[in-house]
Amino acid sequence: MEALLQAVDSLYPEMVGWRRYLHQHPELSYYETETAAFVAGLLKQWGLEVRTQVGGNGIVARVTGNGQGPTVMLRADMDALPIQDQKSCSYASRVDGVMHACGHDAHTATLLGVAKILTEHREALNGDVVVLFQHAEEQSPGGAHSMIAEGALDDVDYVYGIHLWTPFPAGTAYCKEGPFMAAADEFEIVVKGKGGHGGLPHETTDSIVIGSQLVGNLQTIVSRNVDPTQPCVVSVGSFHSGTGFNVIAEQATLIGTVRTFDDELRSGVRRRMESIVGQTCAMNGADYSFDYKLGYPPVVNDAGETDRFFRAGARVMQVKRAPLIMAGEDFAYYLHHRKGCFMFVGAGNREQGVVHPHHHPLFDIDETAMRDAARLFISMIWDCQSNECN
Repeated sequence: MEALLQAVDSLYPEMVGWRRYLHQHPELSYYETETAAFVAGLLKQWGLEVRTQVGGNGIVARVTGNGQGPTVMLRADMDALPIQDQKSCSYASRVDGVMHACGHDAHTATLLGVAKILTEHREALNGDVVVLFQHAEEQSPGGAHSMIAEGALDDVDYVYGIHLWTPFPAGTAYCKEGPFMAAADEFEIVVKGKGGHGGLPHETTDSIVIGSQLVGNLQTIVSRNVDPTQPCVVSVGSFHSGTGFNVIAEQATLIGTVRTFDDELRSGVRRRMESIVGQTCAMNGADYSFDYKLGYPPVVNDAGETDRFFRAGARVMQVKRAPLIMAGEDFAYYLHHRKGCFMFVGAGNREQGVVHPHHHPLFDIDETAMRDAARLFISMIWDCQSNECN
């Protein structure tokens, strides 16, 4: 394994170059055609057989080892977000209104590095390694489900994924067994009132007032209807209504997200939301529509594979038990089918000013996190193919 880890150090500058190129050329979910072509081109250049357009813009390639051990799949996501990059660095996004604001460019560059190293050291592998580059993680229904449907997990025994995470400092890695990341659901509420003149409110049914009541009333779900020992989030992320200063709006639209870890709680929150929306609108004499979309399920890590993380990860970096993460991830679908775990590698660095959260227009990473992530992937593969049984 030592030769593989040394190769990571040697390849690190090239990984930085790939990441910065991708950062300059981001593509939104389901539109990652040029990104996929870039990834496939490098994999083919290194002599790998590559499947393209797997479930969409997904890429799958297999590194065949010399041994007869288990097959391990590693996953990276490729899509960017509809955010304007406000950084002033040389590698800032060149695409107006689109940005890699969650680190997927670095995930892709990291896995490219691992693929190149493994290809050059096939003799060190006691089994095969599948590298999977996934499209559309940021937008439900996501790319994982469709890639699995088209055979991405065929002949795969274990699955591992890594997310670079700026809230954690560079040089650290985090994981936990069982539920780790939340189910991520979406909702849209449309309040249908009666518009009119701003000076004659008594002749209207004010959708903005009703929508404002809903923003407050929905917060009582977590504070008064959910067991305080159970993690839960109900967030209204957008409230749109009105066209003028003297016009009472006829309609208001609220959209947001619900985050839970428990299926029973997930269903209960949905029922309570609809009850609150219906009764609040009825009290004010308004109609409504309520659309609730189930998003990604919770990420649930296998206990044995999480133990492997703490054993194998400790060989290459500082490892810690993670808290629950309320963000969602469609890596959950892979874990429904195969043993594995999802891991976080710290990418924050206050001394470098890398402090902005994910999905922020000034988001950036400490790029040494890619080196850490590559080393963690290699250590996990090595441990799995040397000690398959937990």
